[in-house]
Amino acid sequence: MLRDAWFIAREDLRTMLRRREILLWTFVMPPIFFYFIGTVTGGVGLPGGEGQPPDTLALVAPASGSFLVDEIGHRLEAENFALIRMDRGAPVGGAEASDGVEAADAFAAAESADRVLVLPDPTPGFEDFTSSVLAGNQATLVFESRAEGVGTDYDNIRVVRAAYGVVADLAVVTDSEVEPSPAAFRELAEMPRVLSVRVMPAGARLEPPVGFAQAVPGTMVMFTMIVLLTSGAIFLLIERQDGLLRRLASTPISRGSVVLGKWASRITLGMVQIGFGMLAGTLLFGMEWGAIGAVLIVLFAWAAFNASFGILLANLTGSVAQMAGLGMIVTMVLAALGGCWWPIEITPGWMQSLALTLPSGWAMDAMHRLVNFGYGGLAVWPHVAALAAGALLLGWMGARAFRYQ
Repeated sequence: MLRDAWFIAREDLRTMLRRREILLWTFVMPPIFFYFIGTVTGGVGLPGGEGQPPDTLALVAPASGSFLVDEIGHRLEAENFALIRMDRGAPVGGAEASDGVEAADAFAAAESADRVLVLPDPTPGFEDFTSSVLAGNQATLVFESRAEGVGTDYDNIRVVRAAYGVVADLAVVTDSEVEPSPAAFRELAEMPRVLSVRVMPAGARLEPPVGFAQAVPGTMVMFTMIVLLTSGAIFLLIERQDGLLRRLASTPISRGSVVLGKWASRITLGMVQIGFGMLAGTLLFGMEWGAIGAVLIVLFAWAAFNASFGILLANLTGSVAQMAGLGMIVTMVLAALGGCWWPIEITPGWMQSLALTLPSGWAMDAMHRLVNFGYGGLAVWPHVAALAAGALLLGWMGARAFRYQ
């Protein structure tokens, strides 16, 4: 039986690998999707957050700003803003902004910046912004941002935090009867804090993967489904329609050997695609696979699940068109809900719970644990067990439904 099954699997795989559509979806499209999705999602996260490039902010201040303007600028830079400093009221073409460009160029930069913070002129009768504030005069800062969604809120939080940090330190310096000055602010910053807050994670810190860390595993999981639920299943339908399975029925090869051979050829095709995807992800996109042995076991179980699923669907549908449509719909739904397109960790709680009821969600959760969250192989044995049980159940159902014509 095993010898017959191996013969069918070998010849089946050789025939499938000659088909152009299988070669396209196995070896060409995955690296393209790695690059496209990984590049598009590489900047997912809060703007200006940890690990993100600084956001440009134009700081427009009175020409005679004095040290409080500088202090506000330092606090904004600490909030991950890259400042374009410029003096308001400087004659165009004459005075230069602090970054060495002429005032006219600085104002042009401010007009094109996505974020602009404007400090008011000093109250009449005062020499500069600092002396006006120290005398108790109200100063209203105006902040404008073209960011959208959560980016706008996060910009507002960072600007307010910088401004109120200066106000709080100024109050401390004033109450301690020290003359406000840059030296006083530096001395205050270097003083040990009587009260501090220590933040510690309660467990493993799970930051949603972005860029290629999400795109490469997600695309591999999705494309294994695509190939085995479309081309792999369709090829079995074509063999039935062309009478090739009827010829096998007339040979001494048992029904069990035929089904096992067809299943083995498809799981081997899936592992060929997975192996190529891992190689391309490592060489082209710098992927690190963590517990690679456990990763291979998870992906083998995933390929086995889809091989069984494809054989079952091929015996329940009556035409190539039906199988192509059904295979693609099932793949897209499972990929979207299982976290292949985006990190499931950024979705609402109900969607994360839903993903853990789906086979694609089991595979992606196991991949994230191993590749991105630093877990060991024992952490994914429930996922492997669930996929293996699903593969056995669907394989049994596919064997029962298998027909030669």
